[in-house]
Amino acid sequence: MSRKSELKKAIGDSEREIEALEKKRSRSQSALMNAMLNGTQPDPADTEYFRVFSALIDSERENLRNLMKELTELKK
Repeated sequence: MSRKSELKKAIGDSEREIEALEKKRSRSQSALMNAMLNGTQPDPADTEYFRVFSALIDSERENLRNLMKELTELKK
């Protein structure tokens, strides 16, 4: 398989991973928002899930940027 094809596949995989992580993060985000609106203290587990998934999303987005940059350089 050519490097371009590998990069395109990796980019698609990375985009799907980001989407899946964002879906998982949305549950804890909803719980945090609900606590904020109700004026209550959020569950520490929800806060930790939100932080962990946010860090994973940031990491995967960085990976996606690197893959896209490499693909762009190959097209030149």
